[in-house]
Amino acid sequence: MFFYLTLALLIFLYIFIKRHYNQWQRQGIAAAESVIPFSSLKAVFRKEKTMGLAITDIYVRFSESVVGIMLAFKPAILIRDAEMARQILTKDFDYFHDRGVYVNEKRDPLSANLFSLKGHSWRSMRAKLSPSFSSGKLKAMFGTVDEVGNQMVEYILEQFEGDQRKVLVDIKDITTTYAIDIIGSVIFGLDINSFENPHNEFRQISDRIFKTNQTHILHRIRAIMSFMCPPIAQFLALFGTLDPITADLREIVRRTIEYREKHGVARKDILQLLLQLRNSGEVKEEDDTTSWQVDAVAENQKTMSIDTITANLFLFYIAGSETTSSTIAYTLYELAMYPEILQRVQAEVLRCLERNNLKPWDNLSYDILQEMPYLDLCIMETTRKYPGLPVWNRECTNDYRLSRNDFVIKKGTAIIIPIMGIGRDEKYFPQPMDYKPERYAEEKDRNNMTAFMPFGDGPRYCIAKRMGIINVKAALVKILANFNIETQPRKEIEFKFHSTPVLMPKEGLKITLVKKY
Repeated sequence: MFFYLTLALLIFLYIFIKRHYNQWQRQGIAAAESVIPFSSLKAVFRKEKTMGLAITDIYVRFSESVVGIMLAFKPAILIRDAEMARQILTKDFDYFHDRGVYVNEKRDPLSANLFSLKGHSWRSMRAKLSPSFSSGKLKAMFGTVDEVGNQMVEYILEQFEGDQRKVLVDIKDITTTYAIDIIGSVIFGLDINSFENPHNEFRQISDRIFKTNQTHILHRIRAIMSFMCPPIAQFLALFGTLDPITADLREIVRRTIEYREKHGVARKDILQLLLQLRNSGEVKEEDDTTSWQVDAVAENQKTMSIDTITANLFLFYIAGSETTSSTIAYTLYELAMYPEILQRVQAEVLRCLERNNLKPWDNLSYDILQEMPYLDLCIMETTRKYPGLPVWNRECTNDYRLSRNDFVIKKGTAIIIPIMGIGRDEKYFPQPMDYKPERYAEEKDRNNMTAFMPFGDGPRYCIAKRMGIINVKAALVKILANFNIETQPRKEIEFKFHSTPVLMPKEGLKITLVKKY
């Protein structure tokens, strides 16, 4: 009897799951094949491709404007039409204002960052954090960015031995160190130099995130389920909320905050602005020296916990470090394969420095970086072809009728916008695999700029977009001003599987730098 009951239960579960996985076909829309238990992301579960690349593959296989997919047990709609995607992010934002990922503000405050917060909590946090990324604040912090850029140039020069005039380097490895030091200095307020001390505490944490998997299996599963199936992540959080990496970062933040409060230290960095927010409830919008001071208040009057500060700093870390390093490295790699573009952008950099009476090794300023429009176009083209996040996600918060095919997206359905798929679609960008910065200037009419959204759009666009671009431009100017790049044959980059959503090249990115002076 027990055998037959068990068999009946298994058959029932199979039919139930099969029906759940086939729901898009029953609703009459195009659907990607879902294999139990891998859903539509078999390549991800087999560790063959990252989620972004797997989603891009689905984008390429279909032609319909919407495609039904399954993310583990979570039904989702893949938006393949750029105009529709833009409308969801902007005009119809009220229907899609949440991301639909795991967050628990009360029991798990380290999950409550700007990316994952919902509704009013997100709006309130966004409004409080926005002044931290004003042009005035970025100008004030730029000296630290420039200092890290100089350390990067010195490190590259050390790779040349004796009278050697050129050297083959893994530019991705170098820009990763640059980005880590930028984040450590400008975001966390730490004095680090990973070029001289590659084994410092902060760099080791970064290596554990992006190079190894040193977290417990439950934490890794929970990280995946936070996106694919939040209820499972909610359940797993009951077994512990702190993985070792987050715990270490929290300890760094706690020590730094205690030291600054005890000694009255005021540094021009994001942590300082979050301390302002913690003590006064707002970030001062003035841009003079006194605007970085933090008023002392009683502990019970502080409006933000150390956990909340850590949660948002960790977000800026994850979102900023790898995307910054990759954008710099991909740009230089592409320039090495397009000598005409390289010559044009390098000439612009040198003219700008000369116009401002600067030598290649002199310190830069925030304002000087605004005088390089062609370099801006190169960065746009890099982020089109290699977006920092290959997919954007939203959750339908109210039933929404698609105007084109009269299909109703039900409340609670996940929405996936394949930024990489759209950015590499020849329908929007002719010859999409070619590196053509002119798309956004001379050839703008031939390209559909509605499809250009590597930083998202609408109220939830990337809050640190300007900071990211400044960090990228500073590094590119330092390298282009001090080194030539040897031309190399065209070769498309292959990406490796990784548990994080960013694109990571399989074998690094090798280019040959030539000493100019």
